Amino acid sequence: MQDAKKYEQILSEAGIRVTAVRLLVLKVIHERMRGDAFSLQDMMNEMVTADNSSVFRALTLFAEKRLLHTIDDGSGMQKYCLCSCPNHDHRHGHVHFTCTLCQRTMCLTDMPIPQISLPDGFEVQDVEFIVKGICPRCSAK
Repeated sequence: MQDAKKYEQILSEAGIRVTAVRLLVLKVIHERMRGDAFSLQDMMNEMVTADNSSVFRALTLFAEKRLLHTIDDGSGMQKYCLCSCPNHDHRHGHVHFTCTLCQRTMCLTDMPIPQISLPDGFEVQDVEFIVKGICPRCSAK
């Protein structure tokens, strides 16, 4: 399948109207941001001619439609990552790892978030699990 058609299909299946900006943002995410979490600034560094607010609106919409999930890794910048959660269920997602040396945040998709028992009357709406340490790339240096 041709790239443009593939990305059009992804947007359509998510219920997102296809536009040139959304196609471009999705293409950059799939081709350049794969594996690591990324911020709006990371996207703007890849898309230097794009309008900041248009890219932000696309990322926000993709997160709302669960093509991406958001991560608060404590850096002060909202991060995004391609969603690979089963059935896009972010409440029972996976662990994220932030390297304290290179500041990369990675999805550890094969590590589910441990179940947490809450007291009666509490209802889980969202769970984030961030582990901080040194990634394999930095520890090999």
